[in-house]
Amino acid sequence: MKRERSGGPGRVLLIVGFVLAALNLRPALAGVSPLLSDIMRDLRLTPAAGGAITTIMVACLGLLAPLAPALAGRIGLDRTLLVGLILLAAGVILRSVDGLAALYGGSALAGAAIAIMNVAMPAIVKQHFPSKVGLYTAVYVSCLVAGAAGASAGMVPLAGEYGWRAAAGSAAVLAVVAAVFWAPQAFRRPSIKKAPAGHRPYLTLLGSRMTWFVTAFLGLQSLTFYVMLAWLPTIFQDAGLPADEAGYLLGLTNLAQIAATLTVPAHAGNARSQVPHIVVAVLLTAAGYVGVLLAPATVPWLWMIILGLGQGAAIALALLIIALRAPDPASVTALSAVAQSSGYALAAVGPILFGLLHEVSGTWTLPLLVGLGACAVQLLFGCLAGRPEDRRAQAGSSGRSSSA
Repeated sequence: MKRERSGGPGRVLLIVGFVLAALNLRPALAGVSPLLSDIMRDLRLTPAAGGAITTIMVACLGLLAPLAPALAGRIGLDRTLLVGLILLAAGVILRSVDGLAALYGGSALAGAAIAIMNVAMPAIVKQHFPSKVGLYTAVYVSCLVAGAAGASAGMVPLAGEYGWRAAAGSAAVLAVVAAVFWAPQAFRRPSIKKAPAGHRPYLTLLGSRMTWFVTAFLGLQSLTFYVMLAWLPTIFQDAGLPADEAGYLLGLTNLAQIAATLTVPAHAGNARSQVPHIVVAVLLTAAGYVGVLLAPATVPWLWMIILGLGQGAAIALALLIIALRAPDPASVTALSAVAQSSGYALAAVGPILFGLLHEVSGTWTLPLLVGLGACAVQLLFGCLAGRPEDRRAQAGSSGRSSSA
């Protein structure tokens, strides 16, 4: 494993590049929703065609996650992250030019870039900050959430001033800046070395119960998150709250997530078992669901803070466990690819199922009860994933992987 470098300009540049890269993990995705009505009006898209922009990107997060280990095995992790940033800038620019082919093609390219970066980031943490996995997981997950919140808040004012194309394309600027700061790290001589045996951990990982515990926990966490992201404003409006207040409440839960992502991984990363943290995170998420179910218009700000704390802690813990459970950066990349590919495929079902249940039942009670059931299953798999593995077994698995 690569040793952490001591302080100095190189170390500062590494951290700045890492933070900037993390800020790029969600703006291209989160910035679409606020602009969707403008995009649909300008291009004369149906609601289904407009929704397909986000659907394409989320689908790519799952389907194209295996690209990252393949790239890392050939060019190394640092250069893989740089490739992701360059592809992201290209995809965002492409989808902002005229034409439906460019819109959907650019969205797919941006989604592929985010998929690569999603998988690479836990391994980057393991490679460059092996003794501070919890702290730097907290840093990058907080940047992920902050980037999403910033894009959601900033797109409408930008579109009002410069038009939706310029607003949508603005995410490319951040990607280019991050690529410039990360490039020195990617082309340092030690980073030219390819990731060792990037493909080999797959056979061992696919046969490990821990892989599927982590995958199920990440997938169910994402499902319960994307369900609320998609439907919370509508639920609040149906409960009698004005549309602007419903939007502010969604923003509040994002702020609460940042508070959790900044603190929980740093603490949980130093613990032998992450089970207690997972229990608290899932129970807070479930409590937020219960509040929205029983009294959506009564102190909704409280339900959003509780929900945000739970969901922010849960996603941070899922990504932390990926970095902690795998023994080396190549294994982290492989585990991250398996967990995120399968997990996002599971999560993609959530918003659609939630909407269908609402359509069938005519109320939000049944969908929210199903969401609470998903929280219960998430708790089960989270407790299984959060238990520390036997070190001798882990060493044996690593040895078998190395001799494959």
